[in-house]
Amino acid sequence: MTSSSSVSSNSSASSVFTALAPYGWDDAWADEFAPYEPEGLLPGRVVRVDRGQCDVQTADGLLRADTAFVTPHDPLRVVCTGDWVAVEPGGNPRYVRTYLPRRTAFVRSTSSKRSEGQILAANVDHAIIAVSLAVELDLGRIERFLALAWESGAQPIVVLTKADLVPDAVTLAHLVQDVEMTAPGVPVLTVSALEGDGLDVLVAVVSGGTSVLLGQSGAGKSTLANALVGEDVMDVQAARDVDGKGRHTTTTRNLLALPGGGVLIDTPGLRGVGLFDAESGVGQVFSEISELAEQCRFHDCAHEAEPGCAVLAAVEDGSLAERRLESYRKLIRENQRIVAKTDARVRAELRREWKRKGAEGRAAMEFKRGR
Repeated sequence: MTSSSSVSSNSSASSVFTALAPYGWDDAWADEFAPYEPEGLLPGRVVRVDRGQCDVQTADGLLRADTAFVTPHDPLRVVCTGDWVAVEPGGNPRYVRTYLPRRTAFVRSTSSKRSEGQILAANVDHAIIAVSLAVELDLGRIERFLALAWESGAQPIVVLTKADLVPDAVTLAHLVQDVEMTAPGVPVLTVSALEGDGLDVLVAVVSGGTSVLLGQSGAGKSTLANALVGEDVMDVQAARDVDGKGRHTTTTRNLLALPGGGVLIDTPGLRGVGLFDAESGVGQVFSEISELAEQCRFHDCAHEAEPGCAVLAAVEDGSLAERRLESYRKLIRENQRIVAKTDARVRAELRREWKRKGAEGRAAMEFKRGR
């Protein structure tokens, strides 16, 4: 015979599942939350964070909670939009006790001299990189966003917005091809949010999980978010004609449940896209270089002047664009500098490498002088 308490517990779990399923709640999250149930805490998803407080969507509705209880001094462990949390059912103030282990996390380096990481969003399945066709394509910036996305564990998607501003089909096809070559293994979609072109494909993609919108100010992220939600939930401002850049329409990261299923996190425009320990992400962006590197004569080939370098050979025969190699070198160097500032072991290895190269340079100079 089933007890009344068991029936009540099952009914409560069912109501939580029904209320939170549109925000991504599933059996795995329920299992992660189980240890906190006996304490009377509520599961919920963070839909917005600002000034040490956050809005949490729970089965009881939208709650306002303080985040100070969760390690505030570590920028990578603060509560962020997209987190699933255990929140107190009452209290003044009400506190978030903890967040559940993250499945994915978007992290970029801050502009501070301390080279700390800044977490942008958590538990994301798809990273939508919005790129405006109203201005000249910046392929290097797209590569940066892709490295950030791949490193997070999410699947990147490049969405070329404002396609209505490129009426010539041949020109549009060339632009798409340029981006596809820059983003191997990544879907590239063209969308006109104002006219609705291409939105059906994007809606089908984002309906299967949580997506985050990334891109510069003026890329059309807020317009795209409104089109996906089906109503004007985000303010939209016109981009400057001179450079296509916009002001920060979105000032916080907002999580929105989509009417066709799925969840969308809109983010402020990112002027700086600094990498933070993103070696594997960079490797995935430049997968063709990684494959070529396996054919180099030396396993530690730097692809600069070494004999038997398959990467340099590919540049010479035209099968690898020199711009791609330069961009790869730039992101690898940047990432090494960031890691060296935060990892003593890597820093020591880099110093040894610098000393070795310096010694080789001095030896070469002495050899030339002695000839």
